[in-house]
Amino acid sequence: MVISLKRHRGSNIPVKELTAETIKRGLKTRCIGREVIYYTSLPSTMDAARDEALKGAKEGTVIIAGEQTGGRGRLQRAWLAPKGNVALSIILHPDIKSLPCLIMIASLSVVRSIESIASVKAGIKWPNDVLIGGKKTGGILIENEVVGNKVAFSIVGIGININLKVDDYNEIAETATSLKKESGKDDLRINIIRSLLEELERLYLSLPEGKPIYEAWRDRLVTLGKNVKAQSGSQVIEGIAEAVDESGALVIRGEDGRLTRVVAGDVTLRKK
Repeated sequence: MVISLKRHRGSNIPVKELTAETIKRGLKTRCIGREVIYYTSLPSTMDAARDEALKGAKEGTVIIAGEQTGGRGRLQRAWLAPKGNVALSIILHPDIKSLPCLIMIASLSVVRSIESIASVKAGIKWPNDVLIGGKKTGGILIENEVVGNKVAFSIVGIGININLKVDDYNEIAETATSLKKESGKDDLRINIIRSLLEELERLYLSLPEGKPIYEAWRDRLVTLGKNVKAQSGSQVIEGIAEAVDESGALVIRGEDGRLTRVVAGDVTLRKK
């Protein structure tokens, strides 16, 4: 597939048009987003970011697509990102001790940006979904390249439904929503991206002091206290999501009272 890379220069670009320059214009960061590579259409920002990282891209480089045609979420699920939504990936070089915090700072950044720009309440469903009113509006995917005991690079992928017409997609019509639908506001995309990058940098630069981040993330989890079903590999765990520890693992209390720690997996909120 042919993909076109645009690097815009000059000041005659319409403010509402998504380009590298309109994202960087007024961006208050020192690292994240100082280099933006914008594609009009791209199969996957994660794959493009990995290619850039292997070529030695600077930390904080952002790969963003006006349209993503082959995006993926966790567990190799597809992620829809037609024109008018957010699909981006950020290259970072964290310390290995900070890896468990990446999902925390990414999801917190999305939630805070949504609330700041769209003025709607958002929450986090463990481990990587952002919800509004119980419906999914954002997702996060993190991939790490670790060599020995050092992180060569990490890629933080973020997708947000801005203008997605969820009713046009039967498979997600009942479970997903968009910021436009929830807020009634137009032209959110560029401001959401700028706010997201600024918030992510603020939290990232605060690492490795992870306890305040962990606590803020924990307090935003809509999963805790809920009846859940967790699929972790071939294991299925059902019970009440009782807690999360500082590494990000979910602790579930089964009907027999036994506590099970789930490090990675897929969680469904169950009706009582």
